[in-house]
Amino acid sequence: MRYDDVARTLVHALKYQDRTDLAPAMGRWMVRAGRELIEEADALVPVPLHWRRGWSRRYNQSGALARAIERQSGVKVTSEALRRVRPTQQQIGLSRSQRASNVQGAFKVASDRTADIQGRRIVLIDDVLTSGATADACARALLRAKAAQVDVLVFARVVDTHKPPI
Repeated sequence: MRYDDVARTLVHALKYQDRTDLAPAMGRWMVRAGRELIEEADALVPVPLHWRRGWSRRYNQSGALARAIERQSGVKVTSEALRRVRPTQQQIGLSRSQRASNVQGAFKVASDRTADIQGRRIVLIDDVLTSGATADACARALLRAKAAQVDVLVFARVVDTHKPPI
């Protein structure tokens, strides 16, 4: 969905207001929109939070969406394989290049979990795609761990109204 006022309200409620009850409906919409990706997937991997941010929020909104998608699709979530190995500042307000620098090297596949990734078709799950910097950094880490393919499925996409949508 386009990241507009309605999508922003839903994402912020899930992310910042403990509205985990929204994840099943949001996940259903994601399954519907990403059916082709999900049908070919071997595993769902949510974008991880750094443990400190996860502790303060109490849950990972991308993980909640991935679990909702898992329940509807049967594709298993592999949430412990990809890790955020260093804290990053929030991306809100950063330029495209600052976002890329902020997440560079922030993600890694745990050495004891490479078998969960190697040779598999992965669908990376996140709530919002803005510049693509986080998705790119995660995909690079998954591909370094020898994932066969990495696709990205998000609930909402920020669309620059001054440019044609992708």
